[in-house]
Amino acid sequence: MLAEAAPKTITVQGHRGARTVRPENTLPAFEYAIEVGADVLELDLGVTSDNVLVVHHDQTINLTICSGPEGETAIRRLTLEQVKRFDCGSKRAEGFPRQELAPGARIPTLDEVLALAPKGRFWFNIEMKSNPKRPELAPEPEEFARLVAEAVRRHKLEDRVVVQSFDWRTLKALKTIAPELKLAALYGGLPKDFVKIAAEAGGVPIVSPHHLLVTRGRVRKAQKAGLQVVPWTPNNAAQWDRLIKAGVDSIITDDPAALIEHLRAKKLR
Repeated sequence: MLAEAAPKTITVQGHRGARTVRPENTLPAFEYAIEVGADVLELDLGVTSDNVLVVHHDQTINLTICSGPEGETAIRRLTLEQVKRFDCGSKRAEGFPRQELAPGARIPTLDEVLALAPKGRFWFNIEMKSNPKRPELAPEPEEFARLVAEAVRRHKLEDRVVVQSFDWRTLKALKTIAPELKLAALYGGLPKDFVKIAAEAGGVPIVSPHHLLVTRGRVRKAQKAGLQVVPWTPNNAAQWDRLIKAGVDSIITDDPAALIEHLRAKKLR
């Protein structure tokens, strides 16, 4: 489980690397998160038309943070060579005024991100982006799962990876294809019992709800059932304190350095 990443009360996950201070899902963002001591790098996956796993949050290239050629932006309809034409480090994301730009930063492949593994003992939390309502934007769940399993095994990182998704079909496929991998069910709907979420997602060991859905009662019940609770994406001290009080196992945040310092101040790290 994620607690194995480091012997700390609550582990810290850098959301899209460290979106508060670096362009999201870029190598500079992940390298920064490693430098400040994040326990886990959280990232998002798409698949190109030539079946290469690339790291970008949206299934179409987000032109508010990336610039490139006009025309097609759906990652699944672009080759890797076409995806690499987009610069995703020269535009500052709205709402993140502290973001230090990294001009020329390209959308990395999953292989490029996993190649950072020797820089520390951090984990990778990989989100498979898939929407049953838009099947043309991703491979079939089984194919997507196969590509992810092959990449993780290629880098020999089975013991340092969690795979998460809102599309639980991909988790169920991955559980069959790569039972050695740890899986997490992302959830952002109406309030719901975390144990039920884990069961409906195929019996996964980690539930990752929106942070506003977290209560002490839900966390206790989940942990009593042997589950871990990993909320997303709180970014300020008040939100962090509420989650600490609730007893969560790990926190996904856009500002991993600040959360680490917050936990240190409370002698929780």
